[in-house]
Amino acid sequence: MREVVITKENFQREVLNYKDTPVLLDFWAMWCAPCMALGPIIEQIADKYDGEVKVGKVNVDEQPELASAFRVDSIPMLAVLKDGQIVNQAVGLRPEEDIVDMFRNV
Repeated sequence: MREVVITKENFQREVLNYKDTPVLLDFWAMWCAPCMALGPIIEQIADKYDGEVKVGKVNVDEQPELASAFRVDSIPMLAVLKDGQIVNQAVGLRPEEDIVDMFRNV
């Protein structure tokens, strides 16, 4: 499954109402070098773990309301939600194994 672009308009439907699996949100920006390095890892996770996790991308420059709601101070920031609640989060570039552990352990 390809990552889903998350906006304030589709957040309720794509994240809060999504009950099947955990949702991994990647908060990023085009000007952020670590975000660009993390991008291919997130894409690979979306494909490799399809059905186990839903992956969403939130551009903090385009979605400042969501960034504020999640109190994003540094990017990249990853948040895992289950049943609409944050159950795990991390800031900074992470290897695939660490990110997978974030949603497998919920």
